[in-house]
Amino acid sequence: MAAAKKTPASSALAIDAPERRRLPPLLRRAWYGLNQAFRRRIAHLEITPDQFTVLRTLLEGDPLGLTQRELTQHMTSDPNTVASLLQRMAEAGLVERKAHEKDKRAHRITLLETGRAKYEAARALAIELQSEILAVVPASRREQFLEELALVADACKNAAEQSPRKTG
Repeated sequence: MAAAKKTPASSALAIDAPERRRLPPLLRRAWYGLNQAFRRRIAHLEITPDQFTVLRTLLEGDPLGLTQRELTQHMTSDPNTVASLLQRMAEAGLVERKAHEKDKRAHRITLLETGRAKYEAARALAIELQSEILAVVPASRREQFLEELALVADACKNAAEQSPRKTG
């Protein structure tokens, strides 16, 4: 019988050692897998996961609508991505841009009935997928897992905000 290969304890390994679980590839693999699974499950609704996020954010936000800037912040995205996303969604009849009542430079984005209906159909699929994915974590640890994941997400956002932007 061959001797079992000994591996050093995780704490003795460098943070980027190939033998160690590493945060960036794990987060990427988790996000990519979740995004692709959801994309496939909602394809028949003719919306994307990003569009679902816009619909959900608008539904959960100010009933008067959100500005594009507010939407960008809530989604943790960049303004150009959100602008093109909103343009496609307006053309598809999911959202509407209305002049802001106080800020002449801004518009309020509101959910149209078609968008609300697509959101409701996709929401059921999102809940089903989330339950399926979280089932790998014991029920007694799910809330703690999500709280810790939120801490990691916040730390990533803070690191991005504190990192200098390269110019030129």
